[in-house]
Amino acid sequence: MKKHWLLISILCLIKLIIHFAGNGHYGFHRDELLHLSAGDHLDWGYMEFPPFIAFVSRTAHILFDTNLWGIRLFPTLAGLAILILCCRMAEEMGGKKRSVLLAGICILAFLPFFRNHLLFQPVAFDQLFWTLGFYYLIRYINTQSHKYLLLLGVVAGLGMMNKYTMVIWIACILAGLLFYQRSRLFKEKWLYIAGGIAFLIFLPNLIWQHQHDYPILKHIGKLGELEEAKLTPFAFGREQLKLPFTLAVSLIGIYGMFADAQLKQYRSIAIAVLLVFIAMWTLHSKAYYFFAAYPVLFAAGAVKLEKMFVRKPVWNYVTVALLILPVLPFIPDAIPVLPIETYVHYKHKEPEADGRIKLTSDYADMFGWEEQVKLVDSVYQALSPEERSRCFIWAENYGEAGAVQVLGRKYDLPYPVCSHGSFWLWGPPKTDESICISIGIEKDVMERTYKDFQLIRMVTHPYAIEEENNIPVYIARQPIRSLKAKWKEWGKYVFD
Repeated sequence: MKKHWLLISILCLIKLIIHFAGNGHYGFHRDELLHLSAGDHLDWGYMEFPPFIAFVSRTAHILFDTNLWGIRLFPTLAGLAILILCCRMAEEMGGKKRSVLLAGICILAFLPFFRNHLLFQPVAFDQLFWTLGFYYLIRYINTQSHKYLLLLGVVAGLGMMNKYTMVIWIACILAGLLFYQRSRLFKEKWLYIAGGIAFLIFLPNLIWQHQHDYPILKHIGKLGELEEAKLTPFAFGREQLKLPFTLAVSLIGIYGMFADAQLKQYRSIAIAVLLVFIAMWTLHSKAYYFFAAYPVLFAAGAVKLEKMFVRKPVWNYVTVALLILPVLPFIPDAIPVLPIETYVHYKHKEPEADGRIKLTSDYADMFGWEEQVKLVDSVYQALSPEERSRCFIWAENYGEAGAVQVLGRKYDLPYPVCSHGSFWLWGPPKTDESICISIGIEKDVMERTYKDFQLIRMVTHPYAIEEENNIPVYIARQPIRSLKAKWKEWGKYVFD
């Protein structure tokens, strides 16, 4: 790396500049609000995800409070680490300067990584743990040092504490290692010690899942019932084809690890990646789950291309141009480097009949939350101090609840109550429920819950996602039924 530190630093700087331009625009995504809320309720597990993101959230809150750019620095740093590791893997596989350049350029040209490394979600850290795991496996193959097996155990354990898709990586890596030196590694005690380390790291979450009747299985089951969550194998494969030039490099990487004399020693990695693809294809996984496998393929592909072009090195730079130039116009679609009005003009978007401007779901999910919280705060502040002490805020879904919890900090709003997802874990109202400000709760639900309720306003936003437009905010008094009494029963519907 010492030879190429300047080149790798320049590549990192390019990625960092793009993120500096985009990380602070628009607003928090609904999923970010959920993950940040989890940081206020540290535990060994949550209804939808393992605890790693919550501990990162607590750290981010301590350092940056609710500063959007500061919070998003964490996934961006994970993305920079992935770029560095991709370049390092190219070096470890025998690559020189041009392969290091090409590997790093592949990371920059793979546009989904900008979105993945923008949002405060487990995705960026999942990709980091996969990439770090591949790097340590390559280091083990090169050095036969047992310490890299132990580090693999640490990475596998932390990866499981971040996102459960890590289990696919672990299973496929083990299957791939069956083809490494005729399964010799399975006779090594260090492999089993590494497995023990991974298990011990993951054990607290496993215990938590058992204590809560394995909510992750219910969550996966519910996702499977939703039509929009189902991807046909064709759709999963089609998503991988959207960036053909980086895909070509990755396919060359797989070919190289099977056929190239220098790269054949890493064949077990190629087998593992193919098994990951088959598993995700079969399970109808979301396409972006597989993106974590690309950095190691980019590294291998870059090394193979460097060897192919050894007599015509100019073709390395032609490849760089083919990777970068076609994606430049689409960077604003991947990360919000443009102010929203400029982006709307850039994409020639026109208002629809209802006045809304339709954005991609990720971008649309970054709008409207601040307006919701401001309205809730105006209602809350209009109450007397005595009424505020008895008031609770009731949100319909985790996005609205997360907005009140995270963005409401600057208004000193009380923690919201919500029966959706992990918010259900954090309990019913702690007041006598005599006064309620609701957001997103429909009129028929309010009629069954309160005798006296008044609509304050319907919240709209021209850029917000459809389900967060025309949502009601009510002030309610005189409860008919208690949320506390219904809370346990509502636990059956947390994923509805």
